[in-house]
Amino acid sequence: MNYRRRLQEVGWGLLGRASDIRPHEARATLASFSLVMMLMASYYILRPVRDAMASDWSDAEVSWLWTFTFFISFIAVSLYGAAVARLRFSRLVPSVYSFFAVSFVLFYLGAASVTDRTLLDKSFYIWISLFSLFHISVFWSFMADTFSKPQSIRLFGFIGAGASIGGLAGPALTTLLVKDIGTENLMLIAALLVVLALPLVAWVQRLKQTDLHNGNVSVGNEDVEFIGGNPLAGFAEFMRSPYLLGIGLFIFLYTTISSFVYFELKNLLADFDPDMRTQIWGGMDLAVNSLTLLVALFATGRIAQRFGLPFTLALIPVLVGGGMLMLAAEPMVYVVVGVQVARRAGNYAISRPAREMLFTAVDRETRFKAKQVIDIVIYRGGDMLNAWLFTALTQGLGLGLAAVAGIGAVVAGLWALTGIFLGRRFNAMNPASDIPDETTA
Repeated sequence: MNYRRRLQEVGWGLLGRASDIRPHEARATLASFSLVMMLMASYYILRPVRDAMASDWSDAEVSWLWTFTFFISFIAVSLYGAAVARLRFSRLVPSVYSFFAVSFVLFYLGAASVTDRTLLDKSFYIWISLFSLFHISVFWSFMADTFSKPQSIRLFGFIGAGASIGGLAGPALTTLLVKDIGTENLMLIAALLVVLALPLVAWVQRLKQTDLHNGNVSVGNEDVEFIGGNPLAGFAEFMRSPYLLGIGLFIFLYTTISSFVYFELKNLLADFDPDMRTQIWGGMDLAVNSLTLLVALFATGRIAQRFGLPFTLALIPVLVGGGMLMLAAEPMVYVVVGVQVARRAGNYAISRPAREMLFTAVDRETRFKAKQVIDIVIYRGGDMLNAWLFTALTQGLGLGLAAVAGIGAVVAGLWALTGIFLGRRFNAMNPASDIPDETTA
């Protein structure tokens, strides 16, 4: 027994030195890490399938799909707001994930029963695009409601590394299995992973009380059972809050860069067959998530603690801006791929966890209503507008890759300035909570 306890102490000690996790936070942190790992694995199983479909469609067709995704996202977030207002809080997160798991099974059944797959494939493309933001937005709302503000600065980078492991496992499974079992059966595997993640949601909810003792982590005096309120309150709160508008602008500028790079890659892969495209996209996901894992496990929390949130939020925009300038000077395929890998890895490892820290300074209704407006509606609205902007710049004005990259560098500069503004506002909100949290519970 003493030997076993000694091994546990050594394990917790190594974990604490690696990521500054306190002993009473270990179980909740690892459970959250495992939860996002399984959720992201389910998404990354389906992501290469979705992206492989896009090379069969023109830029205008994909722009229309992104437009439909925006309007469907608006409807979905409104329905989600109604669920937030009416469901018991303890059932909210499991209900969202269960709904998506059922939807994957329905797509599998549809693929097995229809002969003309055009409409089904485009519907699947839109639905996975919605899932890609919805499942992770709800997860980080859950995290902001579980951990305190000081804990988020230390722990969110490590927790986010779980998403990277899921991002490694998902495309690895897709790459290995797609030729043997086909794309349709991947939908069932993704659904199973989401279902297996549900017990972890319940466990984290318990650990918030038993280990973290964070029953009062929510800002305000919300009902612990029901959030209540107006189903559309998230839209109204977003429009009247400069802080939330700033987060929305930060995401919009990010989508400008990501949309431009995505369209260039899509066009470059048009000459490959669907299975090869799936493998290429899966291979890129493996590269991105390998890099993300290293940074998120050992660097993100320390960067945020040592240099502060303004620096952390501006870091990746500055690096991406440099990459866009390189692309403008040397518009080659390998540079596009390098910018894409750096942009996505930097977002997942540093920008995304830092952005999620911002929501620990707001109340529960904002976390579970306005946050989804920003993460999903604003994100997909940015996708829609930037898709048409890219089409207008390339097909309308005839601009080449170098010119578009130059525009991207300017956008990256604005993105960095927005990050600095948000980091300073975060520090100014409730500064008393910036006092280091207790070492034990």
